[in-house]
Amino acid sequence: MAIVVEHDKRKHEILEKSLELFTREGYDDVTFQKIADACGITRTTLYIYFKNKREIFTWSIKQMTGELESRLMEILGDKNLSAEECLRQLMYWVIDTCNGNRPLFNVLLIYLINLQKTGASAEERVNRRVIRIKHLLSMIIIEGQKRGEFKKMPVKTVNNMLYSLVESAIFEIAVLNKKDVSEVKDSIDLVVQGLRK
Repeated sequence: MAIVVEHDKRKHEILEKSLELFTREGYDDVTFQKIADACGITRTTLYIYFKNKREIFTWSIKQMTGELESRLMEILGDKNLSAEECLRQLMYWVIDTCNGNRPLFNVLLIYLINLQKTGASAEERVNRRVIRIKHLLSMIIIEGQKRGEFKKMPVKTVNNMLYSLVESAIFEIAVLNKKDVSEVKDSIDLVVQGLRK
């Protein structure tokens, strides 16, 4: 059992250090050797955990979105919050997290553009990583409707509208390099107010 724990712990450390490296140097400039060096291990040891750079990058993003989901579950689990407060906190936290990880989203943007050039579906890759977040948004909307806090509206449509605000924020952060996300938060407030009964 100790070997499995050590293996998982080392894998987690590799992913964290790799994500820092990708964020600092960009996807294209990071090599398998640079990752090994940053982790203080040999390339051979790194191959025990991952088969290539792309796999490390994908797992790094998966680990980050998993941590994001955990925090969102904490917000969702706070029974003292109304559905409106829960939705607002969740959306604000996602936007603030995106803003706080600005360099990562710059790297992700370049990665997705390059992926698209190869003929692979960037949309499919993104959807795999965000499906859980979209599900959590739907849960809050449904709960708010059940409690009578929100109007009866098509959940999928409301979800798409809220998620498009997240995408808009990421675009403003990664492409337009906007530092202030207050306009996106104002849009979130407007949408959430529009849901209230």
